[in-house]
Amino acid sequence: MNTTTRHIRITSGGLLYIDDEIQPIPEGCDPSQVAYQALRIEAAGSGMPVQVDIQDDRSGSRISTQVTPDGSSHAPGTIPPPDKRYADTCSERLAAAQAAGRAHDMNTAIPAADAILQELSTRLGDAAQETLEAAQFRADLAFLSGDFSYATAAWTWLALAWLDRFGPGEPRVETAARNATASWMRLPPADAMGAARDLLNMLLEVAPPDRTAAARARIEERLRAASIHRN
Repeated sequence: MNTTTRHIRITSGGLLYIDDEIQPIPEGCDPSQVAYQALRIEAAGSGMPVQVDIQDDRSGSRISTQVTPDGSSHAPGTIPPPDKRYADTCSERLAAAQAAGRAHDMNTAIPAADAILQELSTRLGDAAQETLEAAQFRADLAFLSGDFSYATAAWTWLALAWLDRFGPGEPRVETAARNATASWMRLPPADAMGAARDLLNMLLEVAPPDRTAAARARIEERLRAASIHRN
């Protein structure tokens, strides 16, 4: 299987480079999260895994991994086959939207992604795999553009939708749950408190409680801190 190789460097000062090109980082985001979101868009757009060499000068670490079209990451050599392509009537438009997303042209990418998602939902239904893949792309755009409210709601819904379609243990379920939590942690306190219950319920549903205990503890800790601050 052919793959594209990307070289990522995160400097000690928190700057992010992909193939020596500096990347914008939304306020409050970690560079590594932004890098993975961008690579997920690239992998989904090409339908092929992207091999990644990561150098993080903050910790002195170097790792190699692959990001797959379904959004999960694996050690090289363990990649599952790519998913079937999107509906034919939307595939070219989706590829153009993904290209705009990779170029950080959110004014083009987001309206295009919204239109495609609406069309797939109407034609195929909300639970169709093509619809869920388009929704996943739209959630990536929300995170990269700093719309963490949309990203939290979308990833929370996607985790449950992937669970309904494929059952527990599906990598896309785990990826969506992690992304929902990461997005929620970047919400303003008032918005975070409003979205917390749905997020916690999702985490309890998609995996055994011990698998999500650490994430739920972080959420509860932030809620307690917000409550103390309000009082």
